[in-house]
Amino acid sequence: MLPVRFVAALTTAVLASVALGGCARTIGVEVAPNAADPVCAEVILAVPEELGPDLPKVPTNAQATAAWGEPGAAVTMRCGVEQQGPSADCQHVDTGNGTTVDWIVTTDDAGTWSFVTYGREPAVEVIVPPAVTEDHSTSFIADLAGAVTLVPATKECQ
Repeated sequence: MLPVRFVAALTTAVLASVALGGCARTIGVEVAPNAADPVCAEVILAVPEELGPDLPKVPTNAQATAAWGEPGAAVTMRCGVEQQGPSADCQHVDTGNGTTVDWIVTTDDAGTWSFVTYGREPAVEVIVPPAVTEDHSTSFIADLAGAVTLVPATKECQ
């Protein structure tokens, strides 16, 4: 028979290990210049709990931000970025339910995708790193329409 102290210590260690193992790590996201806009709070509260079939929402460290995935391979979203002007990179993204969101879509030399809403103020930015696009298309951007359409559209892509 094991001593009571040993059993108690072992039980505490196992419970702590399980509790810590289940915690999601916080993703660092830079706060946007206009993150304090009250509409951003509505947008962030309306984001989905998962993007696509396997990118769960995880905690972030900044106001008006959201993230899905894991550190080093996370899709990040910031509300309150500066609105961009007209661009040839502007694309209509149809969600399939009749809702369309216009995004200015760019990719850099490293393969990082950037989506910034067009014609909505405050604007919303979504960054998709190559670690995500290795295994996913960026079609999950349509999953964010319910949240970003809380910011009324004032312009459309040409």
